Amino acid sequence: MTPSVYPPKDFKKIRASGDIVARCFEFISPHIAPGISTGGIDKMVADFLRAENARSSSLGYHGFPAHCCTSINDVIVHGIPNDEIILKDGDIVNVDLTAEYKGFHADASRMFMIGNVSTPARKLVQAAQDAMNSAIAACGPGVPLSEIGRVIESVVKPHGYSISRDFVGHGIGKTMHDEPQICHFYEPKLDRVKMVPGMVFTIEPMINQGVRECVIDADGWTARTADGKLSAQWEHTIGITEDGAVIFTEKING
Repeated sequence: MTPSVYPPKDFKKIRASGDIVARCFEFISPHIAPGISTGGIDKMVADFLRAENARSSSLGYHGFPAHCCTSINDVIVHGIPNDEIILKDGDIVNVDLTAEYKGFHADASRMFMIGNVSTPARKLVQAAQDAMNSAIAACGPGVPLSEIGRVIESVVKPHGYSISRDFVGHGIGKTMHDEPQICHFYEPKLDRVKMVPGMVFTIEPMINQGVRECVIDADGWTARTADGKLSAQWEHTIGITEDGAVIFTEKING
């Protein structure tokens, strides 16, 4: 499938959705601390999106039962919020949320470190964020999509971490998941696929302390590291411009 290419007027609409995502993170962040349940986080996300006349793109997607994903410690991705799951001192948790506003979607995730987090966990979280930021900085018109994975590998491999290959970034805009697929590892087949102005996609590397393989819980969604070691992920939605790339999932004002 050919990647969707959006005109500048649609960039503004995706940017509005991304602003809602960014402000939602700002709203929930002060409350993500020891003692809160992941179900409580989900309720805050739901309440905020409702107040903004937006909706969660995740809720009901292929049956997903929540407004966001909350992935703790060894969970790579798609952790399901639950009132019985309580964050505790030393945890690391990824909150992944996607908002649809006036027909356009934007997607981002952030890591939160709960209380006194170990030095190895902090280093993992930082490496994942560095990998995402470096990949975004490398994007621009004419750049092959394979460069994203190549740059992420250059950041992650010196630390001895692995990169999940079971999940990828994706095109986004009028639909939550679209072409192109974004590999967070070097994929030679993507050398010939070049970024063009108007392309919109997520970059969301999932970085593991140990092996890259995962196992899926009985709920059919929660993906954990096969060896039980920690995983960290950061994500932004970006758009390719004539000059480089713009991040949609940051606040418009500040």
